[in-house]
Amino acid sequence: MSASTVEMAVETPVARPARPTPARIPLSRIVGVEFRKSFDTRSGFWLLAGIGILAVLATGAVILFAPDSAIDYETFATAFGFPMAIILPMVAILSITSEWSQRTGLTSFTLVPHRGRVILGKAIVALVVGVVSMLVAAAIGAVGNLLGSAITGVDTVWNVSALELGYIILANILGMAVGFMLGVLIRNSPGAIVAYFVYSLVLPTITSVLAQTQEWFADKQPWVDFNYAQGALFDGSVSGTEWAQLAVTSLFWLFIPLTIGIWAVLRSEVK
Repeated sequence: MSASTVEMAVETPVARPARPTPARIPLSRIVGVEFRKSFDTRSGFWLLAGIGILAVLATGAVILFAPDSAIDYETFATAFGFPMAIILPMVAILSITSEWSQRTGLTSFTLVPHRGRVILGKAIVALVVGVVSMLVAAAIGAVGNLLGSAITGVDTVWNVSALELGYIILANILGMAVGFMLGVLIRNSPGAIVAYFVYSLVLPTITSVLAQTQEWFADKQPWVDFNYAQGALFDGSVSGTEWAQLAVTSLFWLFIPLTIGIWAVLRSEVK
């Protein structure tokens, strides 16, 4: 009797509770992790710190070397705008390419299998860093304008409106977006950085020379040259035609390559 009881007990299946499905990692946590990753490395930390340092140095240089007649907010905005135009795209590039250059992509995409959400988190971080950096630089420039006018004894001139400052921020964000696109498309830090400098320095020179020497291209340059189309944002006023030119050039130079790069990231093997 005892043997048959034991046999029946062994053959009886034991009901086990269903294993709960893990909750999806929220986008806010992905964004928070990407924020920390932007500051964790020495290169990332000093690159972001360099934004504030260069803004202070540019402001100090204007106070020391600019003539009294040039002590106004437009001069300070121009001074801190140039460093931002170089550093912000580098921040965007490294935020993407670090996953491949530092071989952390396998870990990131294993913990978050939906690669598009990781890319989206990086894009949000790049956007926030770009806007905050420009606002901090603008605040430093405002302090420099007050100090410069007090030191030189001239009237404080605020000749950059909030709308014009918004245009400058938008122009730098577009430049940062180009760096982000190149990082997604190339996924190699040196290659993406070189490609950005070719795009921002070499290509505008070629198109400018072509527009000056070829009449057929002069009228077409605003519709094919993304850098040229962004120039209206720095001028402080944008017409309807210039908005259309900016939209067309950004479609071909930014959104289409970014779409191709994201498609490649979603399908490529991560090692």
